[in-house]
Amino acid sequence: AGKCGACGPGYPSPLEAMKGVPAGPREQLLYLPCIYRNTGIDIPDFLATVDVDPKSPQYCQVIHRLPMPHVGDELHHSGWNACSSCHGDPGKSRRFLILPSLISSRIYVVDVATDPRAPRLHKVVEAEELARKANAAFPHTSHCLGSGEILISCLGDPDGNGRGTFVLLDGETFEVKGNWEKGGKIPNLGYDFWYQPRHNVLLSTEWGVPEVLAQGFNPKDVEKGHYGQHINVWDWRERRLVQELDLGAGSIPLEIRFLHDPSAAQGFVGCALSGDIRRFYRNTEGKWEAEKVIEVPSKKVQGWLLPEMPGLITDILISLDDRFLYFSNWLHGDVRQYDISDPKNPKLVGQVFLGGSISKGGAVTVVEDRELRDQPESCVIQGKRIPGGPQMLQLSLDGRRLYVTTSLFSAWDQQFYPSLLKEGSVLLQLDVDTAQGGLAVNPKFLPDFGKEPGGPCLAHEVRYPGGDCTSDIWL
Repeated sequence: AGKCGACGPGYPSPLEAMKGVPAGPREQLLYLPCIYRNTGIDIPDFLATVDVDPKSPQYCQVIHRLPMPHVGDELHHSGWNACSSCHGDPGKSRRFLILPSLISSRIYVVDVATDPRAPRLHKVVEAEELARKANAAFPHTSHCLGSGEILISCLGDPDGNGRGTFVLLDGETFEVKGNWEKGGKIPNLGYDFWYQPRHNVLLSTEWGVPEVLAQGFNPKDVEKGHYGQHINVWDWRERRLVQELDLGAGSIPLEIRFLHDPSAAQGFVGCALSGDIRRFYRNTEGKWEAEKVIEVPSKKVQGWLLPEMPGLITDILISLDDRFLYFSNWLHGDVRQYDISDPKNPKLVGQVFLGGSISKGGAVTVVEDRELRDQPESCVIQGKRIPGGPQMLQLSLDGRRLYVTTSLFSAWDQQFYPSLLKEGSVLLQLDVDTAQGGLAVNPKFLPDFGKEPGGPCLAHEVRYPGGDCTSDIWL
């Protein structure tokens, strides 16, 4: 899916991708990095291939596992060597999945074209090369560029300090070409990014200091300034930091998404700890601003780490027609769908609870809640009580199926959902009402990563061979 003959990878526009022009939009395979770090199982992370074709006899099963050569990588997010930003270039094809390792700082290049059902390892970019050529480590988000190069954001330097730098990989050899930025100020922290050439901008966000967050979350580290609070604005052509939008101490802005329409000069960012969604936009003077458009109130609780529990917004995405925004509250346990036809005034149209820390029968008692009258029921699918909380999201191209995984980051999973490391995470699928809005759990869908041959593991991000709502950028 997603190939278009001689015209290059991906689709010519977001709406054509949504319609499945020229290929059908129904995803049949998913790729998920699966993590063993911190689980007590001393084997390598692997890339899982899951069959999601309802007509297949292997529906909902892991049909292939590609183990990495090393132990302790912490595979996390992934990207492509080429995507819709290269559409129209017949010399490019979506052949390789780029797998940065958040802890080991290795970058794995995986061949998914030779046999999409059984990917194979193509190349390993060692941490030493990132350190030597770019003074970079802890790679996170990977996006392909229209030039054919690959751009990867990093959280820090090789010593574990925060450093919001970027590295460029050659799109053919996958060698590190050096830093993307061309001197000047570099943000103290890094995380996610999105670029928009029509507006000559790249926006990046901030998580935290790698050596701090890798050990787990301590609220005192927020007070010490070890966690992020800025959207960083870069001049795309000059590759220089030109503006910093301060979202407030303790906001921790993570996933950032422009609207898919490449002419749109606005989008949204999820602020994990402050529990809000900010709309960012370019004003009439050409500067960028951000405003709060959604807020998830913290809940007063007993039996938990703190007296107040934030939702912890850990992932967001936007449908290809820019109609709906989705996000996950990893701690509260719900996934939400908002109609963003008017981006300044999102309207909640769908919500479902999938695990989380406040469900009935657990250790936490909610004593004050500004949103709910009662604690939600536990999420049980096919007799299994779902461990963890909803985290990474991926939407089908046609917008009708929302895939959800339940692991955030092994050190934080261990801290907030210790049962997740013993039971393994799961992959869930929600049916989406694309007309009026609405979410419903698909009770027939439950790939359970607690049943892996090597033992329970933590499945993280979802990618499709033909591209998806969070990896493809249109120019």
